[in-house]
Amino acid sequence: MSNNNSHSGFAFFSGMVIGAAFGAIVGLLYAPESGEETRKKVADKTKELSDELLDQFDDLKENVNKILEDVKQTGSELVEDVKKVGSEVLEDVKKTGTSVIEDVKKASKA
Repeated sequence: MSNNNSHSGFAFFSGMVIGAAFGAIVGLLYAPESGEETRKKVADKTKELSDELLDQFDDLKENVNKILEDVKQTGSELVEDVKKVGSEVLEDVKKTGTSVIEDVKKASKA
């Protein structure tokens, strides 16, 4: 499930970068302003896109950290469950072993 989310996030991120690059190229080709004005607009748009990409990256990093914390928590809970079940099984084995030993002792005396 999270694998699909990471692919869709990457697809969105890639689409945004490709779309921005394509838009910038088309904008340069059809710009009616002077070169200086066009360069200023491109610089402003580049800054805006860069900030947006950094925000998207921060969101992605935050989501990955949340997923890692969930995995750690789930792993810790699983380890505790295994320890508990293992202890219960060990106690059952001890009880059964003791019972078998007592039965063998009784049978050998008879």
